[in-house]
Amino acid sequence: MTEREKMVAGQLYNPTDPELVALRRKVRQACVDYNNSNEDEEQKRYDLLHSVLKSHKNDFYFEPTVRFDYGCNTSIGENFYANYNSVILDVAPVTIGDNVMFGPNVTIATPLHPLVADERAIQQFPDGVYDLEYAKPITICDGVWLASGVIVNGGVTIGKNSVIGSGSVVTKDIPEGVIAVGNPCRVLRKITDKDRMFNKKVK
Repeated sequence: MTEREKMVAGQLYNPTDPELVALRRKVRQACVDYNNSNEDEEQKRYDLLHSVLKSHKNDFYFEPTVRFDYGCNTSIGENFYANYNSVILDVAPVTIGDNVMFGPNVTIATPLHPLVADERAIQQFPDGVYDLEYAKPITICDGVWLASGVIVNGGVTIGKNSVIGSGSVVTKDIPEGVIAVGNPCRVLRKITDKDRMFNKKVK
């Protein structure tokens, strides 16, 4: 397997591999160009992200600034919107469904490192000097809202139509149709028709 294949498969890999270095440089330059673009350069912004993302549907938008590790491991659905300062560390696959919203300062973090310090340290290997890394995929299902400052850790799936409260750190799967909050993030309650803001009688 190539180092890129190991990375995407969640195995320990060498992050200094030339193919991976080239991919990171490409997406970082695209992010610099995107973040320095003007408000009226919508097509330029679309084209820049189109050039690095694995896949996307027609209607998606990131407010600058945005940062990716690779971009090519991120798939984005229809009607996606991200507010300011999104960070997507897509070492492993990141899958974002339709009608998903990110508040400002949301971080999607797939990367992981060994827990034991001597395994985590930069070491000499036959093919060079580097640290060992691995990653777990993240899936954000249709209709999810991640409020301001949410962090989603590797290996997590957030179920359809759920809401994650501001500042939460999501370390485990969240079921569909709930409000979940906290660090670590826990389910608060189900979302019901009582939460609707439309079609209510005005008193």
